[in-house]
Amino acid sequence: MVPSSQGPHVNTVDVLLGDRSYPIEITSDAADRFAETIIDQLGDLSHVLLIADESVDQAWGRPLAEKLAESATDRPIRVSATTVASGEPSKSVAEFERLLAWVLSEGGDRRSVIVAVGGGVIGDLAGFVAASFARGVRFVQIPTTLLAMVDSSVGGKTGINLPAAKNMVGAFWQPSLVLIDTAVLATLDDRSYLSGLAEVIKYGVIDDAEFFGYLESHAGDLVARDPESLRHAIGKSCQSKANVVGDDERETSGRRAILNYGHTFAHAIESTAGYGTFLHGEAVAIGMQMAARMAIDTGMCDRALWERQTRLIQACGLPTTWADAQPDAMLPVMMRDKKVAHGKLRFILPTRIGSVEMVGDVDESAVRDAIVKLKK
Repeated sequence: MVPSSQGPHVNTVDVLLGDRSYPIEITSDAADRFAETIIDQLGDLSHVLLIADESVDQAWGRPLAEKLAESATDRPIRVSATTVASGEPSKSVAEFERLLAWVLSEGGDRRSVIVAVGGGVIGDLAGFVAASFARGVRFVQIPTTLLAMVDSSVGGKTGINLPAAKNMVGAFWQPSLVLIDTAVLATLDDRSYLSGLAEVIKYGVIDDAEFFGYLESHAGDLVARDPESLRHAIGKSCQSKANVVGDDERETSGRRAILNYGHTFAHAIESTAGYGTFLHGEAVAIGMQMAARMAIDTGMCDRALWERQTRLIQACGLPTTWADAQPDAMLPVMMRDKKVAHGKLRFILPTRIGSVEMVGDVDESAVRDAIVKLKK
């Protein structure tokens, strides 16, 4: 499926999941119409519970809350709003409990709709609240980072962290609607914005060779945050993820695992470097390089793939190596990865641009070699 035009500067991608299907609307400079879209799409809307990242609340959360309260002409819409502190620590049991108590105190019921405004942390947290309160209420995602736009806002994964394990508690709960405005990306600093491009590149490698070619020829436009290029890249990325989620919504067939290309290495990079040293997308970029290097060494793909991937990652301002990588520190972290089966490491490795495979029982020496070669 190809993102379809629905008027000026609006692309729509449909996530097809039967009665849980929903649209993703991708726009530029159209956030002032989000309230109208939510009302039109959700129908019998009477109570909105808006949960916003405190860093984007004034610019994006409050104006939306005001528009929702003002937009209803034939029936009143009650709007409750709260904020959540920025950062991964907010994905906690304590914050989850606080939000559930807040929803209850605001008179939330099964007809209420939770709207998440923020990056992946807010979407995961608010989504889990939506999945849990009254055994599930409707939920709208309004992602404000590129990473959230192309990854965490699509597919229905929600959750929180435990002190010793990330994303260990959660639920599959699909949103009713995802609304994306590329204009918000102008507010991100360069490093945070570029970090999100790693996930965009990932979709080209795992699913869409033609899209990878588009990224190669439009990397400069994407780095410059050109709205038209962004709408196209976000739409293609969301379409790839929608296709995978449609095939394997709850990770039962293994198909959804391809979305973790580069991530087994990336999670170990983040952990051993110390959280905050690398942004997630930066670690994913290096992780994809390590995975491609391993694929070459094991004969799964030729060197040309790794060279094209390297050039594109560099053109997007992302790192391709890590001089301080330590295999002895990274391997124990990788053994705790959710793709480990019966104590054996498994990786998503590329065979060609646009195609990857799950590889099991990978020899530890191959993993070490891939890490060491990316130290340079």
